[in-house]
Amino acid sequence: MYYFEDIIYDPNWYQDSLSKFYKQRTIECKKEISLSIIEKSYKYTTCHGRVKIAPLVFEAGCGGILKDVDGNLYLDFGSGIYVTNLGHSHPKISEAVARQAKTLMNCHDYMTPVKAVYMEKLANAIGGGFNNIHLYDNGTTAIEFAIRAVRAITGKHEIISCFSDHHGKTMGSSAVGRVSQINGPTRLPGFYMVPRPDPYRPIWKKKDGTIDTDAYIEFYDLFIKESTTGEVAAFILEPIQGWGGTIIPPDDFFPKLKDYCQKKQILLVIDEILTGSGRTGKWLCMDYWNVRPDIVILGKGIGNGFPMSALLLKEEYAWAMEKIAPSTTFGGNPMACAAGLATLEVLEEDDIMVRAEKTGKYLLEKLIQLKEQHPMIGDVRGKGCLLGLEFVRDRKTKIPINEASGKLYQECLKRQPHLSPLYQDVPLYIKAMQENSIALLSC
Repeated sequence: MYYFEDIIYDPNWYQDSLSKFYKQRTIECKKEISLSIIEKSYKYTTCHGRVKIAPLVFEAGCGGILKDVDGNLYLDFGSGIYVTNLGHSHPKISEAVARQAKTLMNCHDYMTPVKAVYMEKLANAIGGGFNNIHLYDNGTTAIEFAIRAVRAITGKHEIISCFSDHHGKTMGSSAVGRVSQINGPTRLPGFYMVPRPDPYRPIWKKKDGTIDTDAYIEFYDLFIKESTTGEVAAFILEPIQGWGGTIIPPDDFFPKLKDYCQKKQILLVIDEILTGSGRTGKWLCMDYWNVRPDIVILGKGIGNGFPMSALLLKEEYAWAMEKIAPSTTFGGNPMACAAGLATLEVLEEDDIMVRAEKTGKYLLEKLIQLKEQHPMIGDVRGKGCLLGLEFVRDRKTKIPINEASGKLYQECLKRQPHLSPLYQDVPLYIKAMQENSIALLSC
């Protein structure tokens, strides 16, 4: 009754948009309407990040292609910042949301048929073990509730996260991330950070030169003893760091961390907002290491663009959630649940996990070939369609090249007649980055 199998659509729904992009890519971009809107609109707001580098004005999207108000087409390698994993305006998901919007948009915390079906299907899709689900409208809110949850469950208050992690921009979520001018000059009390294993830049090595994950775990033990009160409720970290540089730990790290947390009665909370929902070729990236955390947070791609997130706990912790009133005004609204349910169905029907893994393998091979051609590419890494390039001044020193990501972004937006924007232009992009810094490309 509340499934969307009856929504029929052309499996090649995005091909026309892609074909138009290929035809248009050698034509110089038009800017008149965009500039007019930008001049008017930024009197009332501000822009930052990629938008500040190139304040584009998009009006439509289809599959992997975005269209601006001047009719220019762009290949979206960022997937709406890791959100539109199934493509912009997927016909099934759009229709599911439209149906629900015509029926019921919001009824706060009350159960609805579509919500009931969605939560059951989500719990089963992940493989079981997380049968207490709470839905929100953004990842940051889910992180905040995860912090409150672990404190209620354990009766302890201190939280440990990892260097360069990013978990959100509110006070609590930013406290488990890197301190910066954006997050503020100080961290909230009771929040601590420790280094995580980075095979490309290891802090501790074995005699053979490989990274020593045991040394990291030993440091955590010493750090808790010397720098905390010992009342550590949880470790919160990303499986693969996104903003931190697509950093992937060695395969033995998470099993060791899980064992350590169990011995110390510390909960392991994994932020899969960026890595989950199929982007890495698995529903949960942690499945690559066969590790089941105590709590998982999902977001971004979970609704393929519709604002939603999910906090998933083991059933044994359900009792604690009643203590923290884990609800929000818009979390789990019927439209979000329709988007989430339709997304789940597409992931299964179109075998997205397998496709993400195969596509990622192909792209990784091509990026490795690119690395062999250009000494300033220090490292290539990733899983599935979460891939990264790191640019360095010298492969021995591994000194990053300042501001490379912004320069790369600017160069990718330029139209180069008669040249492929993905492959033949790459040497031009790299040449343009000779005096710039670390760059990360998300696919």
